[in-house]
Amino acid sequence: MGVPQESDVPQEIELKLQCEAGDLAELSRHPFLQDSPQDAASDQDAPRPETALLTSTYFDTAEGDLRAAGLTLRVRRDGDRFVQTVKAASAGAGLFDRAEWEMPVADEAPDLAVLGDTPVPAVLEAASDADLAPAFVTRVERRTRIVRYGASRIEAAFDEGRIETRNGDAPLWELELELIEGRPDDLFTLAQALAETVPLRLGALSKSARGFSLLDGTLRRPSKARPVRLSPEATTGEAFQAIAQACLAHLRRNEDVFLHNRHVEALHQLRVALRRLRSAFTLFKPMLANDPVAAPLREEIKRISEPFGHARNLDVFLAETLPAEMARRPDEAGLDDLRRRLEAERDRAHDGVIATLEAQEWRSLILDIAAWLETGAWRTRREAEAAEDTAAEGAGREGAVPEGVDPQAPARDFAATVLNKVLRRIRKRGRHLARLEAEERHRVRIEAKKLRYGAEFFGSLYAGKKAHKRHKAFVSTLSDLQDHLGTLNDQATAHMVLSSLVTGPDPSEIPGETVFAAGLAAGDNEAGAKALLKAAAAAHAELLDVKPFWR
Repeated sequence: MGVPQESDVPQEIELKLQCEAGDLAELSRHPFLQDSPQDAASDQDAPRPETALLTSTYFDTAEGDLRAAGLTLRVRRDGDRFVQTVKAASAGAGLFDRAEWEMPVADEAPDLAVLGDTPVPAVLEAASDADLAPAFVTRVERRTRIVRYGASRIEAAFDEGRIETRNGDAPLWELELELIEGRPDDLFTLAQALAETVPLRLGALSKSARGFSLLDGTLRRPSKARPVRLSPEATTGEAFQAIAQACLAHLRRNEDVFLHNRHVEALHQLRVALRRLRSAFTLFKPMLANDPVAAPLREEIKRISEPFGHARNLDVFLAETLPAEMARRPDEAGLDDLRRRLEAERDRAHDGVIATLEAQEWRSLILDIAAWLETGAWRTRREAEAAEDTAAEGAGREGAVPEGVDPQAPARDFAATVLNKVLRRIRKRGRHLARLEAEERHRVRIEAKKLRYGAEFFGSLYAGKKAHKRHKAFVSTLSDLQDHLGTLNDQATAHMVLSSLVTGPDPSEIPGETVFAAGLAAGDNEAGAKALLKAAAAAHAELLDVKPFWR
């Protein structure tokens, strides 16, 4: 069940920023976060407490029906007051612009009688067991100030406390910037200014999402991309924003996991999130063409994350390729030394990833992307006359995507045109696939990956059983092509990993038996390439026979 999006539903616009234990004290002394004298004077008759102890209990059914519907229900105790709040979930990260319903209640138990204007009653009515029970509790010491920044009034909340669940606890250190009046871009500009002093990160999860993740044991585990839910009536701009924000949330969840425990799958999912985000920029290029920030942002994402690829290649080789080789040749003496050397290289590569993720340059880039998704020039149609001229010129080219696509144009029409274009490129570039050189196959693989992400991004625009069935068949066939091309790519990267080891700065230090073992591993790894090429060509032909779900 979805959450209503009517314009008269109360909205909360707040930016959540993560930090470490000692950072909140330093932030509280920052000159940009001091109480506004103007607001302090106007509030003399109703002074705001500087510090409050907040205990919030989150409720759900035994089956988690509210969470499944994208809703949270909590009752917060603030001194002698009890406030009940219903919030819609957000698929993005950092900026939470979402529906919120708040009302006073008598005590810490939920009051269903005052929930009539919210989606909760409908969810509970459809639930098999509508009884609500406490799920977890947050205990937070909150210090609040009203500050003025730019053209906006902003409430700055310094939160320090814990999330307590039956499956364990977790600390909380957050800065929340809530827009009282003004412009959302002021929230991000203020955050960037603060991040020059304190290592702030864009919030990955709300308090409620962290609590539920603690309950189900997923908080410190890698996570795959979650489905993007688009309304069939969505505009092209709405679709891009939802898709890119989902990619950013996927990135931030796995970034936190890798920083915490260096889980190799978290690094893989972090790279997947980055590729999906860059693919979104590429797929929506016709709409972003008139925004001067779009292309530089995409290139900066690629540049700053380039070292992640070497670390991932080593992870794959050590987890898959080398164990298979050691099982195939258990008596080969050089393989153990090869493993130790590659593990040391992998540790150095992981150190490099951590250094990147901890750098201000990275944290600032993530904030820049989040800010641009909310306030960038792409959100309004710029240079309208030039765009219309370009569209008219492109009309003569069948299936061409005109530059300057209006963000208000229907997403379904835009998606169909873009997906058709990518599919044609795969058809053209994949001809005689089994005879292509490695670099040409790689280009086909990139286009296939782009089409796969596009199919995942746009699938929900096409509702109905028939469209769903076609979508499933199309993605399945596309996955087969990707798998075969991916295995061939793994062979190529494995060869690069081994070559870089034995041709490094001082190859004379590597024992001869290790070099010999590396040569055997390279040869064995490339065995079966001919069969893979044949299978990839067959999958390519099958893809061209499958009915596209968007037609």
